[in-house]
Amino acid sequence: MFDPSDLDAAERWVDDWQAGFEQRAAQARELARRLADLTAQARSDDGLVEVTVGANGMLTGLDLHEDIRRQSAARTAQQILATLATAQQAMTRLATEATAETLGADSETGRAVIASFTGREPA
Repeated sequence: MFDPSDLDAAERWVDDWQAGFEQRAAQARELARRLADLTAQARSDDGLVEVTVGANGMLTGLDLHEDIRRQSAARTAQQILATLATAQQAMTRLATEATAETLGADSETGRAVIASFTGREPA
C-alpha cells in the first residue's frame, strides 16, 4: 500500500541533497577563484634574492639585488632554489587557509586540494 508520508520524506531528502550539492558547488567555485588569485613571495635571508610564485607553484617573478654579483654563481643558484622552496611552502600555507575557509580542511575534497599543493613542494 502507498504511504504519502514516504513520498514527502523522499522529496525532503532530494531537496536536502540538492541544497547540499549547490552549497558544495558554490564553495568549490569560491575556492577556485581564490586559488587562481594567489601568489606567494619569499626573500633570502641576506635580501639578495626575492621570488614570487603563482598558485601552481611556478616561478612568476625573480628579483636579484645588484650585490648578487659579489658572490659565486653556485651560491646564487643555491639561494634562488632555497628561496623558491620557501615561497612554494608559503603558497601551500595560503592554499590550505583558503581551503579551510571555503571547503573545510577536514572535508574529503579539502584534504585532496591541500594534498595537491603539498605534493608540489620540493622534497
